[in-house]
Amino acid sequence: MKLYNCIIILSVIYSSQNGVHAQYTTGDVHPKIVGGSFASPKEFPYQVSLRKRNKHFCGGSILNHRWILTAAHCLRGFSDSEIKVVAGTTKLDEGGDEYYSERIIGHEDYDSRLIRHDIGLIRVDKDIVFSDSVQPINLPTQGDFHKSDYYAVLSGWGTTSYPGRIPNDLQYIRLNVIDQSQCSEFSKRVTMSNICTLNREGEGSCHGDSGGPLVFNGSQIGVVSWGKPCARGTPDVFTRVYSYVDWIKEHTDGINDDDFFSS
Repeated sequence: MKLYNCIIILSVIYSSQNGVHAQYTTGDVHPKIVGGSFASPKEFPYQVSLRKRNKHFCGGSILNHRWILTAAHCLRGFSDSEIKVVAGTTKLDEGGDEYYSERIIGHEDYDSRLIRHDIGLIRVDKDIVFSDSVQPINLPTQGDFHKSDYYAVLSGWGTTSYPGRIPNDLQYIRLNVIDQSQCSEFSKRVTMSNICTLNREGEGSCHGDSGGPLVFNGSQIGVVSWGKPCARGTPDVFTRVYSYVDWIKEHTDGINDDDFFSS
């Protein structure tokens, strides 16, 4: 199946089709993967599916036994205990370990109009059990603000075409991280707290990928945030995780650095 990676930012109102907060804007929030490949079991053990009434609406990543990293726009409109977190499966319709949110934290400066500070956290109601298919992802130890032209991996259940339906199987794609100045030319919304990728037309993120992890060398460098739908040869924009490492540590019970960073 051909996948089309499109990053789509959705503001927060219910979509009856898939249970997500979604109203399409110029830059859409809930993206998906277009032009990608099927993930193998255990290939992305840090990936989780966020669900409302058992419908996938966003992705996320495991930080440690209690905390999930995602996008702030994925959390808007939810109460603390409304979100189901499913880990340890590449299929939406089977398998996986289920947890429920007991606290959700969107960045206090999140701006839905400019799409700034699009990062959020979920604390689950019990310890996540680690296994071969469930593992935390490391946070980055450096920003690499001026590094470009390298490939990072995006995984998610975003739609594989636009418009389209959420796929049952987890998808992934290698995306080229582009120079910050090139991305800033794409939109005045882009700041140094963003990181951008651009492949050829027909490859990128799309609806449903939002909140999911962009990973390089075993560390999560980005959170899927926004872009023009979908895979149309324009950059996909991610929240740069390094810019928010201190914020993450501040809001996750003061957990030791060893829980977040590789040794």
